[in-house]
Amino acid sequence: MNKLERNENYNNKTFEDIKHIDENGIEFWYARELMPILQYSNWQNFEKIIDKAKISCQNSDISAFEHFIDVNKTIKMPKGAQKTIIDYELTRYACYLIAQNGDSRKKVIALAQTYFAVQTRKQEISEKEYSELTEDEKRFYQRNLTRKGNYSLNQTAKNAGVKNFDRFHNSGYKGLYNGETADDIAKRKGLRYREDILDNMGSEELAANLFRITQTESRLKKDNICSEKEANKTHYNIGKNIREVIAKNGGTMPEELPTPKKSLKQLEKESKKSLKKR
Repeated sequence: MNKLERNENYNNKTFEDIKHIDENGIEFWYARELMPILQYSNWQNFEKIIDKAKISCQNSDISAFEHFIDVNKTIKMPKGAQKTIIDYELTRYACYLIAQNGDSRKKVIALAQTYFAVQTRKQEISEKEYSELTEDEKRFYQRNLTRKGNYSLNQTAKNAGVKNFDRFHNSGYKGLYNGETADDIAKRKGLRYREDILDNMGSEELAANLFRITQTESRLKKDNICSEKEANKTHYNIGKNIREVIAKNGGTMPEELPTPKKSLKQLEKESKKSLKKR
C-alpha cells in the first residue's frame, strides 16, 4: 500500500506537493499522482471517476479536452521491458470535478472538494477583476495569454510534424478571417512591415484568436495528428468553426472589429517615458 494511502493527516499542502507548473506558468496535476492521495488503488476504478467528471464538465458546456488532457507515459517493466500507460494532465477545475464525483465518505475527498473549490473561486475572482480592467489593460492581458498560447501551440505543432510555421499559422488566420493571411490582416489594418498584428488588436479580437489557438492545440493532441498537412487543415477548420459560432451568435466578425489607435508596443513606450519623467 502506498504511503500516501495509509496517511490520514491530509491537508492543503498534500495537493500543493503534487502540483506541477509548465513552461508557461500554468499549473496542473497528474491523474496518476492524484489517485493514491484520493485513496484509490486501482486505475480502472479511478478512471471511472474521471469519466464522470468529464461528463459533468460537458454538461456545463465546458470543453473537457481543455481540462482533461490525455498524456502517454512510458514505465519500466521487469527484464528491461517498457509499457505505455495513459495519464491525464488535470486543471484545477478538472480536479474539483473529480473530487465532486469521488466517494464522499472519504475524509480526503471532502478536503479535496474544499481545496479545489477555493482554487476555482480564485479563478472566478480573476474573471471579475478582468471585467473591471480598462480596454487597454484587457488588451495587455489577452496579448500575454496569446503569446503563451502560441508558444505552447508551436511546440505541439512541431510534434505533429509542422515545419513551415508561417503556413501553419496562416491556415488558422484564413479560417477565422474568411481567407485572409497574416499579411492581409496587416495590410487591412494599415500596419508597417513586420509590425505584429496581435499587438494591434482590441481585446475582443485577441480573445477570438486566443480561442483559436487553444482549441487548435487541444485538437492536435486529441487526434494525435502527425502530419503537417493534417495540422494545417485542423488549424483552418478550427478558425472556420469559431467564425461560424461568432456568426451564429450575431457577433462582429474579427475583420470588422476596429483596430486600436495605438499598438501595445506604443503604449509600452509611452508608459516607460512616463515612468522616467516621474
